[in-house]
Amino acid sequence: MMKKAKLLEAIAGKNRGLLATEVDKQAILVAVSQLEERNPTPKPFEALDLLEGNWRLLYTSSDELLRIDNFPLLKLGQIYQCIRAKDSRVYNIAEVYGLPYLEGLVSVAAKFEVLTKIRVQVKFERSIIGLQRLVGYESPNEFIRQIENGKKFPAIDFNINSNDQQGWLDITYLDEDLRIGRGNKGSVFVLTKV
Repeated sequence: MMKKAKLLEAIAGKNRGLLATEVDKQAILVAVSQLEERNPTPKPFEALDLLEGNWRLLYTSSDELLRIDNFPLLKLGQIYQCIRAKDSRVYNIAEVYGLPYLEGLVSVAAKFEVLTKIRVQVKFERSIIGLQRLVGYESPNEFIRQIENGKKFPAIDFNINSNDQQGWLDITYLDEDLRIGRGNKGSVFVLTKV
């Protein structure tokens, strides 16, 4: 547990990575590696009950995600990764804030296929970018239910050619409330179950 506390302390106050200096990033990577060595769930896809659910991003080194915060007048809000393990589906939802009444969201729906005991291939299928008010966004669960029911949203809502947009993710640590992943672009993700 001390390794987990050390990682949580290292990422505290870093605003998911937006405020992390190069020195912070190196210390966080060391803490991540130390915790990964003590992974209590070496075969995460055999522990679907732990994997299933909504996860909130605590830290990432992904410039792609953190770049959303660079748009003028916009600030990155909460980021969720919602896993529906039994259906092999994952939903990424980033809340964006700015001017009053102009809160937005950026969402991607994907299907995943288990490749190894820790790796999944992710094939992105659909992206939705719009104002929270116009799409009726209230919570990740309700939004995902609407996507699964085939709702088309009054937003930029388009299908993605999964042959062009795919990647892989390794789940390198999983317990009842913390998950660490490493992506194909070298990014690290630390999430907590909500």
